[in-house]
Amino acid sequence: MSRTPPTFYVLHGEDEFSRKNAVRNMRASMGDPSTAELNTEVFDGKATPAAKVIGAASSMPFLADKRLVIVEGMLSWLARKGSGKTGKAELDVLLSALPNLPDTARLVFVEPETLNDTNPVLKLAREDPHGYEKAFNPPRDATAWIRRQVEAYGGQIEPQAAAALAAVVGSDLQAADSECIKLLMYVNGARPINEADVALLTPYVAEAVIWDMVDALGRREGKQAARLIHRLLDDSEPLYVLSMINRQFRLLIEAREVLDAGGDSRDLLRLPDFKSPNVAQKLIQQARNFTMPQLESIYHYLLETDYAIKTGRVKDDLALDLLVGSLAA
Repeated sequence: MSRTPPTFYVLHGEDEFSRKNAVRNMRASMGDPSTAELNTEVFDGKATPAAKVIGAASSMPFLADKRLVIVEGMLSWLARKGSGKTGKAELDVLLSALPNLPDTARLVFVEPETLNDTNPVLKLAREDPHGYEKAFNPPRDATAWIRRQVEAYGGQIEPQAAAALAAVVGSDLQAADSECIKLLMYVNGARPINEADVALLTPYVAEAVIWDMVDALGRREGKQAARLIHRLLDDSEPLYVLSMINRQFRLLIEAREVLDAGGDSRDLLRLPDFKSPNVAQKLIQQARNFTMPQLESIYHYLLETDYAIKTGRVKDDLALDLLVGSLAA
């Protein structure tokens, strides 16, 4: 006997690409688009009462056999520190109603971060026969993921090219997928994607070099930092390179402020400039290599270098050499 389909789902984790694909597949499974649209609702979990969500999921579908309700970010919002009595009351509404949803319900909680095992709705989804839970975590081996993705699209990629692309996009699978598609269109099935193709078409290469350069500075490896900057200058204008370095250190100052306040990457994600958990985590790691006075001094020196180049007081390539020498001293 086949298992009755779940009536409520918890899809959580930092792998946004796979998580969105799962939701997309659920929407596709609703059947005829004309009636599927009438039986699908999406709620902002931070702004919607639990009772309204339960009411929408409990409503009878119109000319269909199920009703899909997608709730974004509610569980992590309710579990946040300081949710107090209101948050607990909202959770109680969910815990009481979820096991009793009608068979026609497909209530999906979509969370952008991995929920703690103690989250009561997550525990219920794991234990109740009507529930379903899945954590979407970035792959441990991004290179292997890229190779599988290219093959799934009917193409081939050389191992060195897959590794180069993985080094550039990290665990951002959405970016990796987009780059795979673009590279496949470029080679048009005539041959496997090679490392030169990645270097030519992937705009993230310069950004990856900036990350490596800042890592080198954090380790006080001046020669390595200088080599990486000159690598950028081979393909980019000096002022553009300087603007990228400037931006990186501005973000590091924000990360250092979070660290000094006792926070971590999750707190950094609450700031407007930060959207990717992976980027936030790496910035926190890099910020640990610098004190706030060091970062502020570097940022001021960057502004002075920018002014010196634009006013013609010093040539751009010399200014960048002096900059690296100063930062790595």
